[in-house]
Amino acid sequence: MCEVVDSHPTDRSLLCTSSNCETLHWSHLLKLLLLGRMGKGGMVVASLSEARFNQTPGVLNSFAGIASSAAAVHVTNTNSCLYLQNRATFRFDPADEDKRKKLCEGILNILEKDTKTSCQVACLEALRILSRDKKVLVPVTTKRNMQILMKLAKLDTVEDPLERVSEFPVIVEALKCLCNIIFNSSVAQKLSLELNLAAMLCNLLQKCKDRQLVDDIKCFDLRLLFLLSLLHTDIRAQLRQELQGVQVLTQALESSLSVRWTEEYKAAEDRDRPPLSLQETDCAIEALKALFNVTLDSWNVHSKNESHQFRYMAAILRHCLLTTGPTEEKTEELHSNAINLLSNVPVSCLDVLINPSSQEETDIKYNGMNMGAIQILLDFMEKRIDKGSSYREGLTPVLSLLTECCRTHRNIRKFIKAQVLPPLRDVSNRPEVGTTVRNKLVRLMTHVDLGVKQIAAEFLFVLCKERVDSLLKYTGYGNAAGLLAARGLLAGGRGDHWYSDDEDTDTEEYKSAKPNINLITGHLEEPMPNPMDEMTEEQKEYEAMKLVNMFDKLSRDELIKPMGVRPDGTMAPLEEAVSQYHTSKQESSDSD
Repeated sequence: MCEVVDSHPTDRSLLCTSSNCETLHWSHLLKLLLLGRMGKGGMVVASLSEARFNQTPGVLNSFAGIASSAAAVHVTNTNSCLYLQNRATFRFDPADEDKRKKLCEGILNILEKDTKTSCQVACLEALRILSRDKKVLVPVTTKRNMQILMKLAKLDTVEDPLERVSEFPVIVEALKCLCNIIFNSSVAQKLSLELNLAAMLCNLLQKCKDRQLVDDIKCFDLRLLFLLSLLHTDIRAQLRQELQGVQVLTQALESSLSVRWTEEYKAAEDRDRPPLSLQETDCAIEALKALFNVTLDSWNVHSKNESHQFRYMAAILRHCLLTTGPTEEKTEELHSNAINLLSNVPVSCLDVLINPSSQEETDIKYNGMNMGAIQILLDFMEKRIDKGSSYREGLTPVLSLLTECCRTHRNIRKFIKAQVLPPLRDVSNRPEVGTTVRNKLVRLMTHVDLGVKQIAAEFLFVLCKERVDSLLKYTGYGNAAGLLAARGLLAGGRGDHWYSDDEDTDTEEYKSAKPNINLITGHLEEPMPNPMDEMTEEQKEYEAMKLVNMFDKLSRDELIKPMGVRPDGTMAPLEEAVSQYHTSKQESSDSD
């Protein structure tokens, strides 16, 4: 059973007593009272005697399989509130499935009528709990019932502004219900396209702009847009092409982060600003996730306006990286989603991540550029490496982003290389041994996950300007063999991309140790005695034939396959590689 909304109670007093709900049928009212609606001071104001309670039909003795007994609800403590006790319920009794379906229908019948706000909120909270069960959503996912919920969420009114604060709890609960229903029902997902729900959500989001006390509405509006763009590709395309979704969502993100601009593509950096509140952080995260879905296919920028939009977005994301949330966990979640979205931004627009550094700024600088955001990315990468798990989901996005930034932007590459691959001095240990960022990345080059080891090797290769000799110096041939084989560079050379000609300078320590460095392991080895020095010629011949026979047996049993390197640097079966080598040599001789 799944729910995609939080279930914390609001602070507002929402009363539903027999006196203000007299127009409702008793059975409906009892269903609401099972939730134990609360008033101020924690007193349960919905009260009913046990005798009258027990007169309720059998279906009411089990609220969707949640409330299992007909206990009195004359309680004076919040801990006795049935709603608070059962708001985290996600498992339901299959035997009560039909009862829960009928209860859903009854709740929607109440919601269709013009009832009091407190009763609407109570009904919607009940429906939200029930909507966690996929099996009871059949009566809910009709066009009529979806329109009822959309009306309560103020999605059907294009022009009317959000003015009545008393209605805000109803809007929030209706949006929560829609989140659960759309997440759990493919029928609801299709209906949302037919009912043009995405356009209505964008309109509601615009109404929330520059409004006070609407953060909850904004947050669940964004979450619903995220779900729609995730679960329905047609809605994703509609948001991007028809509804100006990128612009609308970017403005929502900017508002959540309270960005102040000092110049184009540069936000003010207030070092004394407090962390974002939990509500602001959640809104920003939902906007980032929705934007990620909408911009999935945005690698190619075709117009000046698109370029401006993505540079504007990248500038906001830079500000996001320099912002902290209320807790360390929330900050990491915020930065993780910002990094995911930056991966969708065209690489040509990522230059706004670094800005010219002014004289008074004390942030991290390189070549006169402010590298604060890049340092955040590096710290985030190392933190994810140190976690030691979920590398594919947690580490590869930031590694991919840094790789593309380094490949395209010279200042970023040089700044990162100075930290990740500083000039070598101590080469007594293997490259993968140690606690530096370089050591950690080299270890990833032989990781069991193919995607992880490929992106780690690619990142280091780009830092070395795709020069094989430079990569081998920092990693050793053994660690780099996989990348070189995949790129057809086992014979040496360079990659396909062009880089500036700034020179790498070797330290004196490295130059003196270089003749004794083992090219395979990449570290300094003391000279070892040659075991063949004390062998006779007969012993040498015997050991050589023994080795040949062992390889021959392994090859015949197809446990190994001898490979060679073609003239172009790629791998091939040994016979084919030798044949191509001789052919290439013959052609070269003929041309001479």
